[in-house]
Amino acid sequence: MQGSFPAGLRPLEGDYVIPNFRFASGEALPELRLHVTTLGKARRDAHGRVTNAVLLLHSTSGSGHSFLAPRFAGVLFGKGQLLDVARYYIIMPDALGHGASSKPSDGLHARFPQYDYEDMVSAQYALLTQSLSVDHLRLILGTSMGCMHTWLWTEQYPGFMDAAMPFACLPVPIAGRNRVWRDLVMDSIRTDPEWLQGEYRSEPMQALHAAAGFMLIAGSAPIQMQIALPTPAAADEFLKVYMDRELPELDANDLLYQVSASHDYDPSGGLDKIQARITWINSADDFVNPPDLGIAEREVKKIRNARFILLPASEQTHGHSTHSWAAVWQQYLNELLASTQPKPEG
Repeated sequence: MQGSFPAGLRPLEGDYVIPNFRFASGEALPELRLHVTTLGKARRDAHGRVTNAVLLLHSTSGSGHSFLAPRFAGVLFGKGQLLDVARYYIIMPDALGHGASSKPSDGLHARFPQYDYEDMVSAQYALLTQSLSVDHLRLILGTSMGCMHTWLWTEQYPGFMDAAMPFACLPVPIAGRNRVWRDLVMDSIRTDPEWLQGEYRSEPMQALHAAAGFMLIAGSAPIQMQIALPTPAAADEFLKVYMDRELPELDANDLLYQVSASHDYDPSGGLDKIQARITWINSADDFVNPPDLGIAEREVKKIRNARFILLPASEQTHGHSTHSWAAVWQQYLNELLASTQPKPEG
């Protein structure tokens, strides 16, 4: 996909260092590094306010580069597409604890400050306002963990964005089965004798194997997997290839912190503060946020200018990961952008 960007609009990489960053836990880091990937250039109106910035917030264990995959960038970022990088300033940060941003595996291991979603959003806000000089967002779009961050953004900075698209999450505390599978991921790491309280010299592979398995099931779709893996041999081979690909990319401490960060997430009490127009999308085959709970239909009634869409399970959806397959839901993005199009000045 990167080769198809117009000249001068290739991804740019950068780091922003926040000095003396204090976490909600009371801990602090002398320097907190946030890595960011951007596309396009910021445009400003006659008052100097940025008019075309789009903030994309990624999922747990991902990075800003997740949005450069063809299933997302190839559908949205090209010439004439909805988020054409010749028109929009696309901002894709690596969240605190992820990608090339500060994280436990940099050296502090389990001595790294415990962070939560509030810390992650606070750092993102500092990146935009202090490093990139962005004072307004045309759109904020978040997937899974980024979806939950989107709810916090719209509540904490209600006048900062025109529109928001949270994908694949719920704006309530993580409880029930969603909490349990996360606990199982964390327990698999903490109970592995090779973890050594975070001071392992080589990765605790038994723990990572179990954690990767839980995350595979949580993010998968039954229809897609049945079509792609119609025989026992195909399923067995897929799992082997998956583990061979994913395990070398995981760090036990980083993953433990990433999953733990959601422990106190709860935007439910502030939904009435949201000013942005919301299009919120979940998929009916999402293991993590099953529609049977009825939570989305209940909570969306508390939000002004909000629309909830449940995508029916089909051969086109991908379970929890449907959030990254833009062809499935781009029509709703088109409608949201059209409904929040700023009026021309004068």
